[in-house]
Amino acid sequence: MKTKNIALYTMTVSLMLSAPSCKDFVDLAPISSATTANAYNTAPDAEAALTGVYDSFAQEYYIWDNILFSDVISDNYYAGGDNPEIFAIDKLEITPTNARLNSNWGQLYGAIAKANLVLQKVPGIQDAALDKNNRRAEMLGEASFLRAFHYYQLVSLFGGVPLVTSPISSTEPGATNVPRSTEEEVYAQIITDLEFAVTVLPDTYSGVASISKARATKGAANALLAKAYAQKPSKDYNKVLQYADAVISSPADYRLMPSFDFLWDGDHYNNAESILEAQFEGGPEANYGPQLLLPPSISGDSWRKFVTPSKDLVAAFDNENDQVRKNATVLFENAPWSDEYWALPVGGSVPFAYKWRSANGWASTNRQYLLRLADIILLKAEALNELNRPADAKLEVDKIRLRAGLPPSTASTQADLRSAILNERRMELAQEAQRWNDLKRYGVAVEVMNNLNEIDLRTNTKTNYNAQATDLLLPIPQQELNRNTKLTQNPGYN
Repeated sequence: MKTKNIALYTMTVSLMLSAPSCKDFVDLAPISSATTANAYNTAPDAEAALTGVYDSFAQEYYIWDNILFSDVISDNYYAGGDNPEIFAIDKLEITPTNARLNSNWGQLYGAIAKANLVLQKVPGIQDAALDKNNRRAEMLGEASFLRAFHYYQLVSLFGGVPLVTSPISSTEPGATNVPRSTEEEVYAQIITDLEFAVTVLPDTYSGVASISKARATKGAANALLAKAYAQKPSKDYNKVLQYADAVISSPADYRLMPSFDFLWDGDHYNNAESILEAQFEGGPEANYGPQLLLPPSISGDSWRKFVTPSKDLVAAFDNENDQVRKNATVLFENAPWSDEYWALPVGGSVPFAYKWRSANGWASTNRQYLLRLADIILLKAEALNELNRPADAKLEVDKIRLRAGLPPSTASTQADLRSAILNERRMELAQEAQRWNDLKRYGVAVEVMNNLNEIDLRTNTKTNYNAQATDLLLPIPQQELNRNTKLTQNPGYN
């Protein structure tokens, strides 16, 4: 595969970003050539700046690197492809010089920088249009949600990271060299931003799904609050339950789709189950990720694809006789290459990641759900179970199983349900960048990885992941350590 294709949409940015960089600005003079001193004068200026924050969802991290650092790093998928840095992610051999770390760090902090500018500038814009229909407050809520969403990614990946909540306009080290905050401090900021967002965001935007699923809403903020309270070091399952219930009972009327396959067939985006999804319309607003994953019969090329479903994931579906979700998630096809886990002879049957269905020559309209209802229902089940209400938890699990055509769960005790919920999340959310956080939250990531029985057919030996507690967090990128003398490395990395 051509490496230039992988990096086609990579945008490495830094904390020094002094103004949002966004294609939407070119139509709004003088934004395209403005400085931060004079760029924010009108309501259209503010809307363009906010659009720039949303455009961060079209960057490489949200297109597929989040899958690498959640599904490939875990027991769900193999690396595939031909990129040594991605194989290192799969084998838990990530080093601080892995270029994907620096790229993702830059993209996420670049998105935060854009959100910070909106939060700083919009309150001072003297344009009456911003005060109609509560639009100024909504915009601040959207920017706060987006900043929280990006910080949630960073703290999940790296642990405590520098908290930057206002624009940085100086190049002096005293301004740019920011020390790491603790994980709890980062989560506290995430929660503060989301609690504000909940107070000002609407449930929907004029009832138009294509807008309401594309932008931050009260439902999205409540969903991320539920996830943050579950994931942070000092979990609060009462809060998880509170915010999950707020999503489930929302006036936005979120509902499970009647068919699991409808979520992925390309004909039902912005659906009732979707809370927030990246909007890809093709052309310049396209998703190139499917071309990296789909088989030759769909992609139209013959190079070895990335993100191959693992034997352990396929076995998880088969052990539950979960044909509905298996068939929607995995597609087997004879591949014109050798695969070290599935078929050593060229032309053997190999599974492909299938929640994206259309490659369209690097310009797919396929989407990745950033938040959806089934995740929140299963998170509610987890909260109920951890609050010693296993019978109530089982009712929530069975809602998800019913949609998959499965019988009610046989789990009844808290311990059994804990395992059942984790497995249900695996089958429901594979390829949606959730698995590694789930394993970490349940405290079983090291055990799961070291108990895998993945046989490398080239040597007929078991792959030894040698997982350690220090693997739960990624290393801070070496380039950032070199630039910012106040940063410290995570334990276990040189």
